[in-house]
Amino acid sequence: MKVLVINAGSSSLKYQLMSPESGDVFAKGLCERIGIDGSLTHKVPGKEDKDLSVPMPTHAEAIEAVLAALTNPEYGVIASMDEIDAVGHRVVHGGEEFASSVLIDDAVMAAIRACIPLAPLHNPANITGIEACRRVMPKVPMVAVFDTAFHQTIPPKAFLYALPYEYYTENHVRRYGFHGTSHFYVSRRAAEMLGRPIEELKLVSCHLGNGSSITAIDGGKSVDTSMGFTPLDGLPMGTRCGAIDPSIVEYLMETRHMSAEEVNDVMNKKSGVLGISGVSSDFRDLDKAAAEGNDRAQLAIDLFCYKVTERIGSAAACMGGVDAVLFTAGVGENSADLRAKIVEGLDFMGIKIDPAKNNVRGKETDISAADATVHTLIIPTNEELVIAIDTQSIIDKKS
Repeated sequence: MKVLVINAGSSSLKYQLMSPESGDVFAKGLCERIGIDGSLTHKVPGKEDKDLSVPMPTHAEAIEAVLAALTNPEYGVIASMDEIDAVGHRVVHGGEEFASSVLIDDAVMAAIRACIPLAPLHNPANITGIEACRRVMPKVPMVAVFDTAFHQTIPPKAFLYALPYEYYTENHVRRYGFHGTSHFYVSRRAAEMLGRPIEELKLVSCHLGNGSSITAIDGGKSVDTSMGFTPLDGLPMGTRCGAIDPSIVEYLMETRHMSAEEVNDVMNKKSGVLGISGVSSDFRDLDKAAAEGNDRAQLAIDLFCYKVTERIGSAAACMGGVDAVLFTAGVGENSADLRAKIVEGLDFMGIKIDPAKNNVRGKETDISAADATVHTLIIPTNEELVIAIDTQSIIDKKS
């Protein structure tokens, strides 16, 4: 089976054409500047990348450009669209409606639209991508894979906020959690690497990138996670503030004469390590600036690592122990310095890493010290493969 995996953003669209059985990627790429001028970077393993300038006033034209690239006689990988068996779409927020991936129909689309107030920055873009694909490929079955679904096993004592209960029952205010496909994938790979059934393992999964979250996974199920009602909660991130005292919002509105929308924009787009450092949201830039003596850049790194360390301890405590800590995503997979800094205060828990083993980027490996009692693993995430596998599974059940 060939599955086209689509991850639509507000002005971008990532794609991969892949085999869920083997994990082979036939082609992948990125459409950017949708609604402006449009560009497409198309990559085929073993061939030179293609950078194409294509008018993309909407996501529909972006999808058409992707299909044209995939079927191009020179750099395409399929003879016709008929070779695409299904499309798997990443959808950020499924609310409490979806605890697993589903075949997309009109009822599912209505439920995804109903979650727009819970994810106003993400779900509209996901919906746009789905609608564009349905217009261009009306006969191809499509599946929605939700970031929130993996976290639907979190118990009420962990997902509820201490607000009037009717805010949950009537307004659906609760902790939802995100990065679910990533946490799901790396937890399964960890069990395979350790040679143990996942049902026996207590894992702390650290998805650390521009967006970051930590999840406690007990017996293969999410039991707590750092992101909350929205992806803003939890750890400080590239541009997001993470958990703060909620009274700060009212205080900033009064003292700096800001509207609620302005405060929300600051918390989402101008805070995190960018806000602390004043330099960048990219940890590579922060490392360079810190090495050159920029104290605020160093402070941003220190603050981020401290909060991650704190959350690892919290996640282990809620499970009553931990067998392995998992590092994934852009920072988690690639920054040896940050990994070392994060775990340096956790040796009392049996978490220790070997500096030589830790000197690696983007490679699946166990970096635990010889005398560690808790494993520390680097596992490059593969959310696209999870989406493709889920898509195949649902299509197979339908047929």
